[in-house]
Amino acid sequence: MKRYNLINNVLGWVVFLVASIVYLLTAEPTASWWDCGEYIATADKLQVGHPPGAPTFQLIGSLFSNFAGSDVTKIAYTINAMSAICSGFTILFLFWSITMLAKKFVKKPEEMTTAQMIAVFGSGLVGSLAYAFSDTFWYSAVEGEVYAMSSCFTAIVFWAILKWESQADDTHNLRWLLLIAFLIGISIGVHLLNLLAIPAVTYVYYFKKFPHVEKNKKKKFLLVGVISMVLVAFILYFVVPYIVILAGKFEIFFTNSLNAPFNTGTIVYFVLLIAAIAFGLYYSTKKNKPVLNASILSLLFILVGYTTFLVLVIRANANTPINENAPKDATALLTYLNREQYGDTPLFYGQYYNATPIEQKDGSPKYIKDTVSKKYIEVRQGGKVVYDEKNTTIFPRMYSNDESRNHPVYYKMWSGIKEGSDRKPTFAENLTYFFRYQVNHMYWRYFMWNFAGRQNDIQSFGLNYSGYQPMSESNGTKDLLHGNWITGINFIDAWRLGPQTDLPEDLANNKGKNRLFCLPLLLGIAGLVFQIRRKPKDAFVVFLLFFMTGLAIVLYLNQPPCQPRERDYAYAGSFYAFAIWIGLGVYGLYEWIRKIKIDETIKAAVVTVVCFFAVPMLMACQEWDDHDRSGRYMTREFARNYLESCEPNAILITFGDNDTFPLWYAQEVEGIRTDVRVLNYTLSGMHWYVEQLYNKVYKADKLPFTLDKSYYRLGADVSLVVPSDAPYQDVRSVLKELMTNPQTTMFQPNGDSLKVLPTNNFYIPFNKAKMAAKGIYPQELVDEQEGRVEFSINVREDYKYEQLIRNELMLLDILGTNAFERPIYVMNPRYLQKVFPNIAEYVRQEGLVYRIVPYKANGAFATQKSYELMTKKFAWGGVNDPDVYLEEAVSINNSRNMRQNHALLANRLIASGENTKALEVLQKAVKEFPDSKLHFDRFDIALAESFYKAGDKKSAQDVLTKIADHYIQHLNYYNRFKGKKAKSVEGERLLSCYILAEIRDIAERYGMKEMVSKIDSVPEVLAINKANKMRGEMDAMISSMNQAATLAQSGEREQSTEMFMQIVNTIKSDYLNTGNSQIDEQAGNMLAFVFSVSQRYGLDMVMQQIQSDQQLMQLLSQGMQTMQQQ
Repeated sequence: MKRYNLINNVLGWVVFLVASIVYLLTAEPTASWWDCGEYIATADKLQVGHPPGAPTFQLIGSLFSNFAGSDVTKIAYTINAMSAICSGFTILFLFWSITMLAKKFVKKPEEMTTAQMIAVFGSGLVGSLAYAFSDTFWYSAVEGEVYAMSSCFTAIVFWAILKWESQADDTHNLRWLLLIAFLIGISIGVHLLNLLAIPAVTYVYYFKKFPHVEKNKKKKFLLVGVISMVLVAFILYFVVPYIVILAGKFEIFFTNSLNAPFNTGTIVYFVLLIAAIAFGLYYSTKKNKPVLNASILSLLFILVGYTTFLVLVIRANANTPINENAPKDATALLTYLNREQYGDTPLFYGQYYNATPIEQKDGSPKYIKDTVSKKYIEVRQGGKVVYDEKNTTIFPRMYSNDESRNHPVYYKMWSGIKEGSDRKPTFAENLTYFFRYQVNHMYWRYFMWNFAGRQNDIQSFGLNYSGYQPMSESNGTKDLLHGNWITGINFIDAWRLGPQTDLPEDLANNKGKNRLFCLPLLLGIAGLVFQIRRKPKDAFVVFLLFFMTGLAIVLYLNQPPCQPRERDYAYAGSFYAFAIWIGLGVYGLYEWIRKIKIDETIKAAVVTVVCFFAVPMLMACQEWDDHDRSGRYMTREFARNYLESCEPNAILITFGDNDTFPLWYAQEVEGIRTDVRVLNYTLSGMHWYVEQLYNKVYKADKLPFTLDKSYYRLGADVSLVVPSDAPYQDVRSVLKELMTNPQTTMFQPNGDSLKVLPTNNFYIPFNKAKMAAKGIYPQELVDEQEGRVEFSINVREDYKYEQLIRNELMLLDILGTNAFERPIYVMNPRYLQKVFPNIAEYVRQEGLVYRIVPYKANGAFATQKSYELMTKKFAWGGVNDPDVYLEEAVSINNSRNMRQNHALLANRLIASGENTKALEVLQKAVKEFPDSKLHFDRFDIALAESFYKAGDKKSAQDVLTKIADHYIQHLNYYNRFKGKKAKSVEGERLLSCYILAEIRDIAERYGMKEMVSKIDSVPEVLAINKANKMRGEMDAMISSMNQAATLAQSGEREQSTEMFMQIVNTIKSDYLNTGNSQIDEQAGNMLAFVFSVSQRYGLDMVMQQIQSDQQLMQLLSQGMQTMQQQ
């Protein structure tokens, strides 16, 4: 066994090195999209990130960041490297876990043969490296996010319980259980996912301690399961929150009831908690109660690990620049841990998406520390919403009524409810959505990505839906083109997803396309079957880990449709468990071929080698290109470009993760443009965030406010605006009145009060000459009169008031108080339209952002500044590097937007007569964002036209040709779909036709005869062009019809008859059975109009002409029916 242990240890560290080196080589050198920028920034300076926090991650990340030395540009990589090393350790402990499980297949481990040893180690190598190169795990391993570290803790915990199992008879076996308790406690400071390993741990303990249960075997088996779930619930719903809840109650009691200084109650509470644990340990030891002693020790070690959250309280009180939720005391920390800002998701009982709310219960009390009275002041906010029970159900899956994200629409499509129906869904439809979307699309699809193959990296919502007319033809059908799993075996994939040969170039060459031929899946199934037959108890333990970190999460998350990103990272633990079966499949194959008369050692070696090349090596080769992020600096450079677009001491309003977290990273870690104050409009709906805006941060001044911060306090969530016919009022005057006039306070029956703005008509005054000197007001408009920007907040007619939530009142305050003195920029003006409805008129684009200006710029570019930025200052982080991978969901889409920005600026320069500069901008666009990295598509037609306008016909033709070729390829591909699958791509097919028709018109306009001829060879486009021509002719005919009707009405029957006869004859010759349903319908409507007018004014000749022709009468009948329906 010494030899076995030595090889086991050496091979374990070998796979650790292999995995770690791969991850370090492919890690992103700077921050990534989504939460990574925030995690890196908060780890580097130990700040407070988004709930429920990750203090363990931050502490270890802070340690790793020191390896960057004085080079701040390397800090992100060191924290990404931490994820890589954690992932390497995950693979190490997975290897050791697999070999421990595989060794159990050997009847006499102490007499293990060389062949058996090779099979055991082969199992560990294949299983661990298969997971190392799996899509989901590799993705998390190369970025500074919590999931790599969370997986590491899960791997260590599972290995530790197997280690305990192997040493359960030793005197000191308890150390392994205490280690597990400590790991669980400390992992809470990374992610709660590790708690889901507890049921597997519990059953390992049960099977080891009670191996031969005979009496009530099934009941005891189920009881262990109940106990395991109780343990999970105890930690999740008691230990995690109630340690803090009780601390809060002690603090409130001691401060408010006993008049003790702040923090006295917290100190007393923790002293009593420590004393209680010490007494429990003393008592259990003295009375010889080992179970009680072990339980208290386990709780103690969980709490010791959990103490990492104290870091958040300490740092929150230091008022760090990033201080989300500001958990400065126990009451605030509880809100933070409960993730209350994200709302409530029903799990066991709740509403359907169309349920009517009938009341809102009072929320749990929250407390504000009042330094004047030296007390905590209780504040109550709205609590849980109660819905009409008629539209509620057990196990609610379709609950969100968020129409802005199309949730109700997708609920109906996934569950099979007809469009337009407002009835209550049936429970069967509820389950249909659960299985089709939540289980299949949001779990099984990801599982198959990892172990069967992936179609591409284009995010899919699963079903086709579009409000755009051509694409709406496929609404509700399965999306066959994007983000599906594949096998890599063409005839199987063709049966599921349509033709798999001769794909359009962008789909065929998508780096996210990974063909694994189901080999990892098949080997995993083999391992599962083999383990069930040989070691069913072990198989059940692995299954529990597989289920709890997979489908159990699906049940808990209860995700609505249209998720903003793919969520496969949440199920990495489940894929970890399946990788164990992949490894055990090697040993299973070795056992199954033992009857073959070949040397055992050779058989074991052959099986190991074949499986190694068929699974992990194949996966590594397929997955490398879409997981290699080395050389990609996009996130940092895009953030830098946004910040550099702003003038000094500017305010930049952002909205989401990907336009905020990269900026936080750039400022906090690399110190880029710290004079710009980033204001996240979404977070400013929270009282703690607005209060922080009153403070200066780095070089950025505090924000301009008229209202005192108490007007944004906890509890002051909503203000009201009442309509007024009075003249526009200065925003500052209205806000000052809000603070001084008691009549602006409205009291509610429950005693709460609301502030009421007495008008909805506002203006912001400014000095025209001063603004002209700043360059944000046209010099030619300067006069002696005071400048004003006027706007009115819309109040719906059926309401007596309009609500302004906290961030909307804040925006009104900042805009009015600032009065254009300090530059204010916004990423997307339309999100501010409720407060400033005509804001689109008062912004101009400077670089990549929109500056709010005091004149009607209507979104036009500040051309010279933008030209200098885009051609001389901006960098794009390797977008054009052929070796840098750009994933579709964020990097490609953001890059497309930047290319379009260049085209917009070029158009502005062309309009100013600066064609040379325009061409420079356009050439920069195709150089930095080349077709080879992000193919030209319909959004780049404007780019081609810009080249034409600027005088570069060759470049214009090149771009337009590539766009045409792209859509011709797609059209030819879609035409090969048959049956139901054809309907799924019909929307895309029609879109391609319409775009090609548009390109043809442009090509004809600019004299590109070859392209016109090329597109004319596409029959579908010819039909569309013919239909478009017919529509133009019909528009002219409609004008003639109206003129003829007017003549008939005025008594000019002969002239009217002549005109109507001409129209009828044209319809008969050109518009009967055109094959285009829309043209046919319009022709029928026109004929019905002609007949009705002729009937009314006695135009007998016209009526006879129609009635004498059977085809015209049939068309007339159809037209009459359509008119009646309308």
